[in-house]
Amino acid sequence: MSKYEELQEYLTNNQSTWLVTGIAGFIGSNLLEKLLILNQNVVGLDNFDTGYQHNIDQAIEDANKATGKDLNSNFKFINGDIRELKDCERACNGVDYVLHQAALGSVPRSIEDPISTNRANIDGFLNMLIASNDANVKRFVYAASSSTYGNHPDLPKVEDKIGNPLSPYAVTKVVNELYASVFAETYGFKTIGLRYFNIFGKRQDPKGAYAAVIPKWVSGMLNKDDVFINGDGETTRDFCYIDNTVQVNLLAATTANDDAIDKVYNVALNDRTSLNRLYQMIEERLIQRNIGVESKEPIYRDFRAGDVRHSQADINKAKTLLNYQPTHTISQGLDEAMDWYVGSLTK
Repeated sequence: MSKYEELQEYLTNNQSTWLVTGIAGFIGSNLLEKLLILNQNVVGLDNFDTGYQHNIDQAIEDANKATGKDLNSNFKFINGDIRELKDCERACNGVDYVLHQAALGSVPRSIEDPISTNRANIDGFLNMLIASNDANVKRFVYAASSSTYGNHPDLPKVEDKIGNPLSPYAVTKVVNELYASVFAETYGFKTIGLRYFNIFGKRQDPKGAYAAVIPKWVSGMLNKDDVFINGDGETTRDFCYIDNTVQVNLLAATTANDDAIDKVYNVALNDRTSLNRLYQMIEERLIQRNIGVESKEPIYRDFRAGDVRHSQADINKAKTLLNYQPTHTISQGLDEAMDWYVGSLTK
């Protein structure tokens, strides 16, 4: 039995209270679903700037189906904003673990509006640190980012070697790590940062100018729209399925390994997939479903400002200190997620 399997068994029989910020978003709603399935109490904080009520509703519905129980009473929602300290304090009251996912993501968004990105990702982050520390939570796990590596050329990316940030978004994520480290050193506050690479899976928003590539492409192919690739398509990313991400959040929050605290970890697969290959993988799966999708060439356009050329994560640190064992490759993740994408994006 893996450490994660042991943890799930333990949590099912031992109830705690978890705060998930950004709970109406993609990753937050998946954390909600899993925690409810594991019989945990969950407090959710969101202002719906980028999240949706239907993500929360679907997460609860999926958890109810998975367990055959009505788990609504195990969830409390707070409509609030991390940029307001009082909202953070209210959310942290009586909480054991904090999974801080709330942020304004997207490199292009941060280039267009660095002030809003700074307010949410730095001011909001500091508010959450203060509120969590004052509430004496057991552990503060936060969403860091692979953008922290900036222009550092080495592959795979190792946690202690970072370059200069290439966007305002990346700057905010570097500052998050610095603040977390200072709170650990100054106040003895227990934090763990998770540098997400390219996370994908169900409830990922395909709409808008800042949509992630996989749901955006699936939606485009289903609707027979043109699909665009930035650059020549040989840009590579380390795509990581949402189940792997949920796993490492729960492991990080509950680890009893003192050596694992006050550190940051890569969350990925230690793999590289080019955008051209990703396009083929998605198209093949849609064509196999016989839903009217036909093979079509993508349209190539200029590289996007602030993007790095290649990305791949060394995940040995998470494996060693957190017992992280990814359960899904990109192929397995696409196989599992595609049913949700097709079902949700064709409605």
